[in-house]
Amino acid sequence: MRANCWLGRGEVEVRQVPDPQILNSHDAVIRVSKTAICGTDLHLYDGFVPTMMKGDVLGHEFMGEVVDVGHDVETLRIGDRVVVPFPIACGRCNTCLAGDYSLCENSNPNASLAEKILGHAPGGIFGYSHMLGGFPGGQAEYARVPFADIGPIKIEDDLPDERVLFLSDILPTGYMGAEFCDITPGDVIAVWGAGPVGQFAVASAFLLGAERVIVIDRFPYRLEMARDNSGAEPVNYEESDVREALLELTAGRGPDACIDAVGLEAHHFSHAAHSYDRAKQVTRQESDRPFALREAVRNCRNGGVVSVIGVYGGFVDKFPMGSLMNRGLTLRSGQCHVQRYLRPLLDRIRNGEIDPSFVITHRLGLDDAPHGFTTFRDKEDECMKVVLTP
Repeated sequence: MRANCWLGRGEVEVRQVPDPQILNSHDAVIRVSKTAICGTDLHLYDGFVPTMMKGDVLGHEFMGEVVDVGHDVETLRIGDRVVVPFPIACGRCNTCLAGDYSLCENSNPNASLAEKILGHAPGGIFGYSHMLGGFPGGQAEYARVPFADIGPIKIEDDLPDERVLFLSDILPTGYMGAEFCDITPGDVIAVWGAGPVGQFAVASAFLLGAERVIVIDRFPYRLEMARDNSGAEPVNYEESDVREALLELTAGRGPDACIDAVGLEAHHFSHAAHSYDRAKQVTRQESDRPFALREAVRNCRNGGVVSVIGVYGGFVDKFPMGSLMNRGLTLRSGQCHVQRYLRPLLDRIRNGEIDPSFVITHRLGLDDAPHGFTTFRDKEDECMKVVLTP
């Protein structure tokens, strides 16, 4: 089959690789109908996530048709149309039973590798490094899905692929980020990053009852999308001082909760500050650039919540721990527990409360995946989200 493979920093290529096979009686094999390039794929592409190997198949946002199932799979049948969540979860361990599916204790065969880097191992993830399992991803014609009874959700109506595809990751991730904020009527939420996850964090904050949502970014087309589709108030950090803008917009209090939807490759308006963290990265003194996280902590109101759904991979420098502790902030974070949100969010889509397809700007064939990666990374042609059709 054809699959998009990681070859090294800044290089991907569509290659012929072996077709996936049933390896365990709880597996299923999916013929992929739609897949997408995620912002976190760019962290792999740019070389910021360790334990990648040449030839790894990328992609953790995908859906398609079941073409084979193991003999112990009970909920899926050949021909079922499904969306596959990016975390791989067994459904039986303590964390899965608690609903924390991305922390599954049984789905990461390389747990010892993750423990060396992270302390304890999270669960496996499709197409996202060997410390998270080394599972081939879904930017391919076919994909093997372990624990198939726990992951995929069947799409049994005529909803088009593009309206449900993002149930695999970015819609639940944005929703969980807003849910972390404990939103009550009248709350003002600030979201750093107006990429796809940030767009859904904004929309979800409104769905959960926020009165106002402020979104911070530097690309006008992304800020305009958040304003036009969800009603957010945009702040361009290259044109305005973020702190001054937030104080003015919140009568001097600061936002009730702040969402970091940027993660480890954050950009900073100040050339000196940006160069500082870039230099730390190059010399391996830190792995991540936490500009957005620092700002979220420092600007959240006293006693507020900082929600971190942008991906981090290792270590950060100059984290404002004194601000977090002395001002009584609550920090919540995590890879999304997608399985927890699949059914409620599918119902919201079906009921017309949200149409996630609004973020799609580029549609390409699988063979054009390398072009899609550069277009997405470099923000060419006002690229927001790339969807691939094998």
